[in-house]
Amino acid sequence: MFDLTGMTALVTGASGGIGSSIAKALAAQGARLAVSGSNAEKLEAFRAELGGDHVAVVANLSDAASVDALVPQAVEALGGKLDILVNNAGVTRDNLAMRMKDEEWDTVIRVNLEAAFRLMRAAAKPMMKARFGRMISVTSIVGVTGNPGQANYAASKAGLIGMSKSMAQELASRGITVNCVAPGFIT
Repeated sequence: MFDLTGMTALVTGASGGIGSSIAKALAAQGARLAVSGSNAEKLEAFRAELGGDHVAVVANLSDAASVDALVPQAVEALGGKLDILVNNAGVTRDNLAMRMKDEEWDTVIRVNLEAAFRLMRAAAKPMMKARFGRMISVTSIVGVTGNPGQANYAASKAGLIGMSKSMAQELASRGITVNCVAPGFIT
């Protein structure tokens, strides 16, 4: 693959599914990780499974204060730098739009879009200082095509795609790339 020795990375939603696979791949290539998730026990077990000098940072991405604290905590734990941010964490609250409660809409937008924005904005600071950085967000094909019963999820993922395109243009001159990966349906 590629050598990430000496690089640091923060991966959200790291203790399961796509996030754990991303974290394992980054660690296998030599990156030092801050793995993040909301379940402290599960997260610590995953960090231990990774071995090495990785750290676990518990965060609730539906809480703005927790989100705002995540990047500074990760940067400190990783020795003062952050090279790679992977926005992987996400939630669904599926329901037909006509039956969707405001809370279902708000939760999905808050976690999938607003938290990603706050993390990217915070990560841009140390990356701009270093004149290097990689931001990768896991979106979804649903953000491109839509899907019945997932208006909130589709909006959050489409928003993440658009936001990433805008931030890519804003940050490119500083040596920072911003990209998305949009998996199809996963069972």
